[in-house]
Amino acid sequence: MIRARTALVAALLSGFPSPGAAQEPAALPQRARALAETGHLEEAERVARAGGAPLTVVLAEILRLRGRLASAESLFAEAARATLPGYRAAQAALAELSLERGDRAAALRRAGIVSAAYERDGGRWPAEDRTAAGRAYVVLGSDDPQAFRAALRAFDAAVAADPALSEPRIRLGDLFLDKYNAPDARTSYDEALRLAPNHPRALLGLAKLLAFDGSSAATAAARKSLAANPSLVPAHLLLGRLHLDAEEYDSAGAAARRALAVDSAAVSGWALLGAVAWLSGDSAGFARARDAAQRIQAKPVEFFREVAEAVARHRLYADAVRFGQEAVTLDSASPSALGGLGINELRLGRMEEGRAHLERAFARDPYNVWYKNTLDLLDEMRGFRTISTRRFRIVAPAKQSELLALYLGPLLEEAYDSLAARYEYRPTTPIRIELYDRHADFSVRTAGLTGIGALGVSFGNMLAMDSPSAREPGSFNWGSTAWHELTHAFTLGLSAHQVPRWVSEGLSVLEEHRARPGWGAGPSVEFLAAFKAGRLLPVSRLSEGFVRPSHPAELGFSYYEASLVCEMIERDRGRSALVAILKGYRDGLDTPGVLKSVLGMTAAEFDARFFAWLRERFAGPLAAIAPWDGKSPPGGEFVATLRSGRELLEQQRLDEAKAVLQRAAALFPEYAGAGAPELLLARVYLAKGDQRAAAAALSRHTARDESAWDANAEEARLRQAIGDAAGAAAALERMLWISPYQAEMHQRLASLAEQLRDYARALRERRAVVAMGPADPLEARYQLARALAQAGDVAAARREVLHVLETAPGFEKAQALLLELRKPSPEENRR
Repeated sequence: MIRARTALVAALLSGFPSPGAAQEPAALPQRARALAETGHLEEAERVARAGGAPLTVVLAEILRLRGRLASAESLFAEAARATLPGYRAAQAALAELSLERGDRAAALRRAGIVSAAYERDGGRWPAEDRTAAGRAYVVLGSDDPQAFRAALRAFDAAVAADPALSEPRIRLGDLFLDKYNAPDARTSYDEALRLAPNHPRALLGLAKLLAFDGSSAATAAARKSLAANPSLVPAHLLLGRLHLDAEEYDSAGAAARRALAVDSAAVSGWALLGAVAWLSGDSAGFARARDAAQRIQAKPVEFFREVAEAVARHRLYADAVRFGQEAVTLDSASPSALGGLGINELRLGRMEEGRAHLERAFARDPYNVWYKNTLDLLDEMRGFRTISTRRFRIVAPAKQSELLALYLGPLLEEAYDSLAARYEYRPTTPIRIELYDRHADFSVRTAGLTGIGALGVSFGNMLAMDSPSAREPGSFNWGSTAWHELTHAFTLGLSAHQVPRWVSEGLSVLEEHRARPGWGAGPSVEFLAAFKAGRLLPVSRLSEGFVRPSHPAELGFSYYEASLVCEMIERDRGRSALVAILKGYRDGLDTPGVLKSVLGMTAAEFDARFFAWLRERFAGPLAAIAPWDGKSPPGGEFVATLRSGRELLEQQRLDEAKAVLQRAAALFPEYAGAGAPELLLARVYLAKGDQRAAAAALSRHTARDESAWDANAEEARLRQAIGDAAGAAAALERMLWISPYQAEMHQRLASLAEQLRDYARALRERRAVVAMGPADPLEARYQLARALAQAGDVAAARREVLHVLETAPGFEKAQALLLELRKPSPEENRR
């Protein structure tokens, strides 16, 4: 890294004489800027001072980078008055400094001077001055959003005037990224890097994009920009925020202090320190950071806005709203403050307040993609319907709401009771859960943009998730997803939202496992092969797997690993240990403190204990799976045996295939991935004409795979064929939690339930058929009336059949049912 930095400095400074040599005045600005761009700020300042008046603007820029704002502003003002070289950049800088200080009137006035001059004769300006005009328009955009378009045009004009200049391209990228327009931002940064492959701020732009996308490469990219410029304050702060996301508070604080050592006036640095202190429970440290920001800015809007954003990323949404309100109180016209507050209010289910703040933000910044997408979604949600249960508000598209609530309402009530008993805690109700029939809408609700890969999210007592129609049947289980997200309401609430993500996610997956057989993530060949190769994260670093996974599979591994950690703790120490862990976080302990307090172990001791338990827990499968390098497909005896069994089946060598596949099932009994042994065994049994054995094999698989649509469908068919009504009904019930949109499935399940005298389930299924808008609504409502009567609700049955007859008076079956319903009951006869 040192050699690379030395080479970069040499390349930037090539052609310039040594500091002690005589220097041409024309070369001094480039030399000073090159030194500043590579982080040699002291030397850059010395060179700039040696250049006298012609380098006034360059010197002011360097002083600004070092946090000496008063001196920088004085020099910028002098350059602007005397029209020294770069005076238009000085005018733009004065506008930026005024805006950062909170003096919007002065900022707009100063920026207006530049923009007015540009509009008069900017066509003759050189590229550097056009870039200054773009900067001025960005300042004007704080009051007039149309100015952002002018900024883009000015930066584009600068590029046209000097295609070899990187600066306007980087400014374009920053502007696009500020509006959440990642594709155009990437194009601008890439173009800048083609001109200057090691430009620190262009490298930083790409690092920000990677962080924006949640890529694990963001940390390395931020470090690369720091290697090019060790004094690049925004890069230190980005690295600090990445550490903070991973709950590495000490590293985040150290990064903030490194930034402030370069620029003590960097309000964002104090905001990062303030966020670290707040999340660490250090109220005195937070007050020191806040006071430092207030000494720099009379109204430190960005301090409170950035703290709000940081704590929201740690699921402290109520705190984020409070800090957002502080920011808006200081500047009620700030679109970023208004927008941040609105987003966090929506996360708390404060829909009207959140919308109002977002609308005000969007009015001032209509090019912000997050605001636009969220407001568009809120408009769409006006067509949603809310169905209430005792403790829940289920919000879904009107066409699906009644059907989904039939199943989700009872499931959530059951989950609430189960989790309340386990965690000795009851979240405040009602709890709001939103379901989206398009994954893109759920993604916008979660992160403002499309593309998020999650199935659900919990903001505490406000949950959101994909509805089952948002994905192809067989891609996920919406019942387990709802149970998972509701568990977060308990673990976040009990821990006062202080629980690390890995613990909360691990408990949610553990509770999925407890809810229904097969629900929740299970072991895969890749997971065990990665463990055998030493590629799983230790528990002490498990949060990294959620916020910056090092390879595509690591996020999934981390969910399952976290659930196994919780499983081991409960097995060894009981349910009460899980409760004590959550209370420990609530009381301000960090993970090492919780492990010591509750389990009596250091982090290193716990890591060793957990990995030893894993080796014991999966001893059989691990012996049959080879270590995995993460590149080539995993191998070992299990994989080879399964492959051999599949090949024998394809060759119709059924007896041999059966023996080999049974061997594969014994090697890894919990495996439920693609082409699992039990699925192939079912095909063997069917080929041999043994439907009962095939159904049993499928049952073993469906008990492990929560989204096995085809296997459940086949099992239901086979069990019905062999006269196992209860088994067929159970398979169909599992299918409902994968996708509930097949009317024929509901009709079959209703008939089976009636056969089993399970009239409550039959009634639910008849209601589901009606809710789906069937092709023959009269028949569906007649069947619903019959189900109501069978369930003992004769009055409701009469109302339903009368409704049918109002529409079709000649419907004979309905007439007969009405006559039957009008007969006195045995009790009435006795009276």
